[in-house]
Amino acid sequence: MRAVPDGAEWARRALASLLERVSVTADEAGERFPLYAAADPDGGAWKTTSRGSWTGGFWAGLLWLRALSSGVPEHRAVAAACTQRLRYWVGQDTATRGLVLWYGTALATGPGGDAAGELRDEAARACLAAYDPKWGLVPWGGAFGGPRLLARADGVPGLVPLLARAEEVPGPVPLLGRASGGGRAAAYGHLTRHLDLCLAEDPPRPAWQARPRGGWTACAEPAPGWSRTVAWLLLGVADGLHWLGDDGLWEAAGRLTVLRLASPAPLVPPAQGGPGHGPVDTSAAALEAVAALKLAALARAAGDGQEGDRLADRGRLILRRLAEVHQSPAGALLDGCYDAGRALAPRHELIWGDFFFAWGLAVLTGLTGPFTM
Repeated sequence: MRAVPDGAEWARRALASLLERVSVTADEAGERFPLYAAADPDGGAWKTTSRGSWTGGFWAGLLWLRALSSGVPEHRAVAAACTQRLRYWVGQDTATRGLVLWYGTALATGPGGDAAGELRDEAARACLAAYDPKWGLVPWGGAFGGPRLLARADGVPGLVPLLARAEEVPGPVPLLGRASGGGRAAAYGHLTRHLDLCLAEDPPRPAWQARPRGGWTACAEPAPGWSRTVAWLLLGVADGLHWLGDDGLWEAAGRLTVLRLASPAPLVPPAQGGPGHGPVDTSAAALEAVAALKLAALARAAGDGQEGDRLADRGRLILRRLAEVHQSPAGALLDGCYDAGRALAPRHELIWGDFFFAWGLAVLTGLTGPFTM
């Protein structure tokens, strides 16, 4: 692990503990993908899936972070093999391919990284082919059942950089990709369509369904006040600013940061609704911390050091709260909430919470940057 910046020794310890938990999980899961585990100071047993569902990329990403930290060839081989098991999702009809195939490949470097890059390029072409210019987005899709023509906040992150990269990927441009104006235009369309819809209400509404004759209808689930709505959108906006270079996205970034990255917003949000309404969601806080660090780097690059410092301080505060209050002795990030409405894993270790917690800590300790590649 690289030298730790002054004042971030707590982050180094938290990351080391979390990566030790990754090794324990890898032994337990084998070739399956961990999804969530019950809260346990010694590390709970994982609920696993055979193909990874929408979260498989976060497990592969954690394995790459472990390999990057340790430098152990065996760790790199395990990460590379896990990443290749994500190939199934390239052909699936789901906007969560962004979560699976971007975050599962973005941290891949060195031996095994070339194969991950090829998978990422294949995914970029597939996502561009799925872009629907009539609706201005890659639809949520039917892979998990339910209506296909949905716009959901969790269908934004990962897809923005995948679509933007599709323009640079060798090979024929898909028909719908040509109709959209190319990968960068599709990435911008996908992001701004979701921002326009989700930010049309206060609090932001995370899901909308297309009407057959045009227009959109608000969905009841996930309900407004869902903990990860703003977090997913913040990640998408940060990636849009980085990969598309469109300064017009700062307005949306400002509206979103006021909601979650400014005082007096709690460092760890409630899973649903206002404070005091059930469990918190540390996974949302971890997402927001990474988004804050991404936006801080972008603000500083744009010459706004004051805003950059404010956002970096917020991200650091969130991560320290998670490390000091919600990380178990075994390294797990506890108190994540999968789905409060269904009481599904309401106070659990969640694989995407661990991943974004690890990524944020990796940025603070200098192991990696807020953006990759």
